[in-house]
Parts: sequence; structure tokens; C-alpha cells
Amino acid sequence: MFDTVIEIIGTLKRNKMRTALTGFAVSWGIFILIVLLGAGNGLMNAFSANQEGRAFNMVRVQPGWTTIEYLGLKEGRSIRFFENDMDFILSHYPSNVEEIGGEVYGGRGIISRGQNYTNTSLQGVSPIAKRMNGVKLKEGRFINETDAKERRKVVVISSEMVETLYPNGENPIGTFLQFDKIMWQVVGIYKSERSSGNERVYVPFQTYIAIYPSALENGGLQMVMSIKNLETEADHEAFEENLRKDLGMRRLFDKDDLSAMWVHNRLQNYMQMMNATGILNNAIWVIGILTLLGGVVGVSNIMLITVKERTKEFGIRKALGAKPRQILQLIIFESIAITTLFGYIGMFCGILLTESIANILEVQNAGAEHVSFANPTVELSTALAATLTLIIAGTLAGFVPAQKATKVKPIEAMRG
Repeated sequence: MFDTVIEIIGTLKRNKMRTALTGFAVSWGIFILIVLLGAGNGLMNAFSANQEGRAFNMVRVQPGWTTIEYLGLKEGRSIRFFENDMDFILSHYPSNVEEIGGEVYGGRGIISRGQNYTNTSLQGVSPIAKRMNGVKLKEGRFINETDAKERRKVVVISSEMVETLYPNGENPIGTFLQFDKIMWQVVGIYKSERSSGNERVYVPFQTYIAIYPSALENGGLQMVMSIKNLETEADHEAFEENLRKDLGMRRLFDKDDLSAMWVHNRLQNYMQMMNATGILNNAIWVIGILTLLGGVVGVSNIMLITVKERTKEFGIRKALGAKPRQILQLIIFESIAITTLFGYIGMFCGILLTESIANILEVQNAGAEHVSFANPTVELSTALAATLTLIIAGTLAGFVPAQKATKVKPIEAMRG
């Protein structure tokens, strides 16, 4: 066996250029496959990171403007939703709507404590917002049902605001802040995910509209709901169609007027993303395997050339008593040596590149609210499996030339 290894090394050294070119094709194939797989993982990891902590079974309904005439009413009208619309949805869709709440986005203003202040905006929310928006509490609590029912003037601020409004390290929970000449009691602190210094603060939705009733008149109310018992995309489409029809009758807009009511279905988007990801992964594997086949064909070709060049040598071996099995092993081992050596070189370079990009992105994405690409790495088991597949293919690629070598007749080889 040792002699066989020495002989294979010697053969590869005698044909350095040809071996290097064939090896490059093999390395490039596995390298491209790993990089493509890493890119696909990077997109999926970014999507998962953006949705971390958020409930997937969420539907958000926003009012818009009509673009179609309805019952004699002209287009261009602003649509408004009210609290009783939420009650209507909850009562008419008991098998599909689990929970519902309202959200209102207010204008910007100054929130202050003593001499310390910062620019922010109020967002009126329901308790459901914590789960739906993935709010991560650092201290205290979020808006609850009692706050909503009693229309309490309570507020949840960000940890970044704490640094500005409480520079002396005072515990904010239970203290009061002033916004638009109204005092709000701090009941919770959520973890900052932005670096702008202008993060919003959360207050009870009912309190907000009691203080600023014009928010509803200006079409500012959005409805968020958690849904259930919708298993397929067809179920989601039917639910949305019925919702448009019912709300269209209540608020006087055509159910086919998509601009009158905007519906964001996170679960449906997630299902579509999963389908698209499956297609992307399949495409990546097809492209990668075709690239690998290029390397495998190169190995097969170089083995055929090797057999042709060493015809006389194989003839002499058989004349001296070498068995066909020994010649077969020699050619196949050479094929395995090329694919193994250069296959692992390609795997190492691919992993090195993806890990380097992952480290760079980890620094760039730190603290970002949304990321478009994250951790584009490939599991070692996947990389090893791909490389092992390449080695097996390389073995098969060397089998045909090896079979041809075993059929060389000593007399004909000596004549050649």
C-alpha cells in the first residue's frame, strides 16, 4: 500500500500542470457550492433575525385611500377605522381571530424629566403589541389590560432614553416624564435596538385616543390581530378576502380596492418566504452539483489521458504478473487522491471565506434594527457531506479509465 502511495505521488508530480488544472476545477466546484449554500443561509438567517421575538401569526390592517368609486362615492376618500371595528372583527371571526388590538402613531415631540430631555414620538398600543412587535423588556412591565381599561397615563420607554433622561443612574420605574404638558408614569423599559437616539415610547392605545381624539379622525388607527386555524395560503387568502368584504361594507369601500385597506399578513409572508427559500436552496444545489460535475469530468479526462500515456507501462506490469485488480486499484486511487486533496482544499477555502464574512457582518449588524444578510456560514457536516460526495463521484470517474487500463494486452502494449 505504501508503494502504491509513493507511486501515485510520483505520477502526480510528473504531470504538475495537468494535475493542478484538474485539481483547480475540483476545488472550484466545492468552493462555489459552499459559498452558494452560505449565501442562502445568510438570507434566511437575516430573515429570522429580523423576526426574532415576534409572533408569526399576526395580521396588521391599515386604512388607506380609495381608488375605486363605491355606491356613488368618489375615489380619493380617506378610510378610517374605529374601536368598534375591532369589536366587530373579534365577534365575527371567533374561529380565526384570537386577539385584537389597536395602534396609533403620534407626532414627534419632546419628552423630559427636569432639565433632561430627548426627542421622541408616542405610539398608542394594546397589550398585544408586546408579542406582535417582539418588544423585549429590560425592566418593569409592558402596557396591560388594566392600563387600557382605566386609560392610565403610563409609558414604556427605551433603555437608550434612560441614559439621556436619567444620567445619574436613578431607577426610572415609577417616576414621571412630561410629554406635551402631560405627565406620564414610567412602568417599563424595553431594550433599544436602534442607534438614532429618537426611539418611540409606548402608551395605552385607549389613553392616547382619549387625549388626542383627532388621531382617529385622521385615519391613524391600525388594527393588529393574532390569527389561528389558517393552515394554508388559500386559507389566508380567503380570510383576507372576507375581511375586506366585511370592512368594505362597514366603511364604504370596494372589497377589490386594495389601496383602501392594507393588509400585512406576517404568517402568510413567512410561508411564502419558506417556499421561496426552498426553491432557492434547490437552485443552489443544482448549480453547485453542476459545477462539481465539471470537476469530476476533468478528473475522468485526466485519468483517460493517464491510461493512454501509460499503456506500455500497464502492459509490462501485466507481463510481469500484475493482476487486473492491482491496475484497477492504482488508477482509482489516483482519482481518489486528486478529488480528496483538492476537494478539501476547496472546502477549506469556502469555509474560511464564509466564516470571515460572518465575522465582519456580526460587527456591522450589531445593534441594527433590521439586517439584510447575517451569518452566511455552512454547517461542517454539510460541507463534509458535499466533499464526500465529490470524492465518491471522483472514484466513479476514475473507474471507466481504470477498466480500460485492465483490458490492455501485454503484447499489444509492447508493440505500441
